[in-house]
Amino acid sequence: MGNCCTTPGFSEKKKKKNRPNPFSIDYGGNHRSGVTDKLVVLKDPTGRDISERFDLGRELGRGEFGITYLCTELETGEKYACKSIPKKKLRTSVDIDDVRREVEIMKHMPKHPNIVSLKDTYEDDTAVNIVMELCEGGELFDRIVARGHYSERAAAAVMKTIVEVVQICHQHGVMHRDLKPENFLFANKKETAPLKAIDFGLSVFFKHGERFNEIVGSPYYMAPEVLKRNYGPEVDVWSAGVILYILLCGVPPFWAETEQGVAQAIIRSVVDFKRDPWPKVSDNAKDLVKKMLDPDPSRRYTAQQVLEHPWLQNAKKAPNVSLGETVKSRLKQFSMMNKLKKKALKVVAEHLSVEEVAGLKEAFEMMDSGKKGKIHLEELRVGLHKLGHQIPDDDLQILMEAADVDGDGTLSYGEFVAVSVHLRKMANDEHLHRAFSFFDRNKSGYIEIEELRDALSDDGDANTEEVISAIMHDVDADKDGRISYEEFAAMMKAGTDWRKASRQYSRERFNSLSLKLMRDGSVHFANDGR
Repeated sequence: MGNCCTTPGFSEKKKKKNRPNPFSIDYGGNHRSGVTDKLVVLKDPTGRDISERFDLGRELGRGEFGITYLCTELETGEKYACKSIPKKKLRTSVDIDDVRREVEIMKHMPKHPNIVSLKDTYEDDTAVNIVMELCEGGELFDRIVARGHYSERAAAAVMKTIVEVVQICHQHGVMHRDLKPENFLFANKKETAPLKAIDFGLSVFFKHGERFNEIVGSPYYMAPEVLKRNYGPEVDVWSAGVILYILLCGVPPFWAETEQGVAQAIIRSVVDFKRDPWPKVSDNAKDLVKKMLDPDPSRRYTAQQVLEHPWLQNAKKAPNVSLGETVKSRLKQFSMMNKLKKKALKVVAEHLSVEEVAGLKEAFEMMDSGKKGKIHLEELRVGLHKLGHQIPDDDLQILMEAADVDGDGTLSYGEFVAVSVHLRKMANDEHLHRAFSFFDRNKSGYIEIEELRDALSDDGDANTEEVISAIMHDVDADKDGRISYEEFAAMMKAGTDWRKASRQYSRERFNSLSLKLMRDGSVHFANDGR
């Protein structure tokens, strides 16, 4: 969640025929004493009325479930970030548990200069408000590309901070599960500003030896054992290793045009050290990458071993020779392409409504021929066919396994809701047209270079013409100097958005394989608020 993110899921409330109603405010067991229709999320909030102590100001970020505001403490004038989550968005028990657990983990974590701190929590009848430390220094990659010089030494300093956060988490029985560059922000705009982990929305408490099977996280950063549904805290070191690889060369180690391809690359775990600038990178740095990206979690370095590695032990002595403009330009292009997609996806997210899932209960009951509250594979096949989704058997099996969070071989209503909402969002061409129109300001039917430049300059970025031109070159398939709707849609459907949101749609996407099923009308639907 951090400074601006939220989490999803599903609830179970018994209605007639013992089938849950996802649109009810009664979430079963979440009631205040004597009040039947009031949803209670937090166990011990600081207070009820946030306006008594804080003034909410401008919007800082937005996700599907919540909006983060700049907030000022009335008594001291201190600035904070307040994530406001309307309760009407918490439609499921998983939503509620996610928010509650994240707050509990933030409370549990010790004060640390590289971990965002929780200030207060407020809950009234309509919203949950989480007040936390404000980080105004921007994202990690944005800071890197703004510098005129980028070297191994700079990468080592960043990695040392990230792995120290992992170590603190593990020492306190917390598995992060969503380490990626955009979950680290600088506290302020000063050159010496500390880098802070801001997001614990996917984090869970764990005990020694405990294994997990829920497929969560951002596809490019997932460890192979996550895809195999059998993992522990070692996944955090893998994710940090992916970040290190990107820091050193500017691209992810496991990349493909489709998320299925990404998953296959992760499982193969073949790391390329041949492309530029790897020949210039020190052997020590490459050795650490190999140790962190060992596909065998029993051999993979622990956070402590990473910190003891010579490359980090001598971080201040790491080569200060520039890794070259290639790395910086790659990072900047990825960052800007991501902003373009984020803006498009924000337009889509803001126009999704409860009405779009209004027919799901009826569809579930139609598929649930045995009226048992569960759908097996054959029922899903028949039902999706009736709904117009022609999915090959192999892909359907992947979808079923990925959506089946509890692993019982069937889909509960909640799991079915995730399937259906996912398919609808990914296939809805109307949403893409709406997003395209947002950029096509002059309604010419094309996104022109000026419109692209304007779309990417809202945050005061010093966007070079080289980067804008590179994005135009990538998206403009017919090379006519402008982006048609078809080219825009192809960009949104392509598997290139490697800075992907995690929990926001992970239950709806299921895992990094699911978009294979949506080649005709899919969108990489990312969280705009992280």
